Amino acid sequence: MAGERASLAVAAQAAGLITKRSRGVSSLRSKKGTYGWFALGMALPLCIYAGLRLTGSSLDANVQSPHGHFYIVSIVSVISLIVAIAIGIAATRLRNLKISFLSLSYVSLAALFTLHGISTPGFLNHHLMISGTAAQLSLLLAVLWLWLSSISSDRFLIRFLSRWQRWLVPVWTAALAVLFLALWMYPGLTHGLHLKDNPVRWIVTAVIVVFNLWTMFRYWQTYMTSRFPLQLAIVYGTGWMIIAQIIIVTGEAWKLSWWLYHLLLLASVAAMAAGIRLQYRSTGSLTTSMLHLFRSNPQDWIHVYMSPAVKELIRTTENRDAYTAGHNYRVAIYALKLSEEMGLSLNQLRAIAQGGLVHDVGKLGISRSILNKPGKLTKEERVIIEEHPVKGYNLCRRLGFMQEELSVVRSHHERWDGSGYPDRLSGSSIPLLARVTAVADVYDALTSSRAYREAMSHEEALAYIRSEKGKHFDPACVDAMLRLADRQAEFFRETIALSREPGRTEKSASSLHA
Repeated sequence: MAGERASLAVAAQAAGLITKRSRGVSSLRSKKGTYGWFALGMALPLCIYAGLRLTGSSLDANVQSPHGHFYIVSIVSVISLIVAIAIGIAATRLRNLKISFLSLSYVSLAALFTLHGISTPGFLNHHLMISGTAAQLSLLLAVLWLWLSSISSDRFLIRFLSRWQRWLVPVWTAALAVLFLALWMYPGLTHGLHLKDNPVRWIVTAVIVVFNLWTMFRYWQTYMTSRFPLQLAIVYGTGWMIIAQIIIVTGEAWKLSWWLYHLLLLASVAAMAAGIRLQYRSTGSLTTSMLHLFRSNPQDWIHVYMSPAVKELIRTTENRDAYTAGHNYRVAIYALKLSEEMGLSLNQLRAIAQGGLVHDVGKLGISRSILNKPGKLTKEERVIIEEHPVKGYNLCRRLGFMQEELSVVRSHHERWDGSGYPDRLSGSSIPLLARVTAVADVYDALTSSRAYREAMSHEEALAYIRSEKGKHFDPACVDAMLRLADRQAEFFRETIALSREPGRTEKSASSLHA
């Protein structure tokens, strides 16, 4: 955990400040400002609610408007439902399970909150329990999905759900529709849930508070280092959900103070939508992405499958070490070409594109003096270097990367004969995508100039890779690489030549997020 936070901290600090002192001062001011705005955002609705309740009927007037309640809740909830489903579909394309979970959270909130709206007593029916039960269910299910989104993506439950990512949104939406119709057609079911009765409502409140506090802590921890806007939006949204739950169990229906929780839940949905928009505003249109799917140019694949989290990491990497940024980009291209040669699936191509782009992100926490040391590394320096796969893995799993991408980040330095690191895996126990990336990684490293050695030629690099067949590399990957290099030698030579042009490394990396 300490190493994980250190990597995240380095990534955040690499965002372009000039001196160490200015970084420290700016970071301190930024943190104080973030804490201050968050405290205000949470305290203000609580104070308004407490103030209205304490004043009694003088200010906390009775505002009984079934029609107004229906229109406000239902219309906004339906819109939120559509947005949440769209985000879930986009999450499947971007291979980010956390975004899928966020979508499912707000699908749950919007769908059952819609039931809360149309079941307003005195509007379409007179069953008092449906509306209140629906509100509690919407919040409880939303909180559970939010909590799942805060769990690292290498946990067993998350790995299991990731296998069914493409089905999560449609299946869960269908299940919610069945629940919606069942509660509407058979209102007596609500009595069996006891969500409005003691002690169940207080148990539900405790679950919502505890799970949301954990979710807030995990997302706050990540935001304070990565500064991704989506994480801050989730922190605000989960905080407002806690306050909404407090109002639900302590408020009085139709009072002005009671209306406040509706606004807080809608604000939570809006915060998530705004966070998604800010985080994903550079991904381009869906139409453009679909057109790219049918192109064979690996640069096009890179652009299509590069999620916003990957873009942020590339930007951070480039600010700290332009060589590493360019190296990651070229490794992703070579790995994609090699994967196509080996006939890997569409999902595997997506994973290797993203995994290749961030495979060395763990080096952000390593001093440049070690990375670019012209002489032989000491034993201590070698230990530091060999920590980067695990550091990168810990960073990426917190950001919602899928298991396939994580395997690339963690295992691209494993060797077929078991002498690699960090886990000393051997043979087929090394994940396939990591084996593919290892060949691409070494090829680019050999054909690039570094402070401690001159670059090899294309032919020399291939000769080395051939000599390591069955030792460093998977024999099948080596055979595929040699076939590919024989057929597309010009592609490899052009890529090497472009990478050696002055300023080309920086330009190629920057173009990914222009």
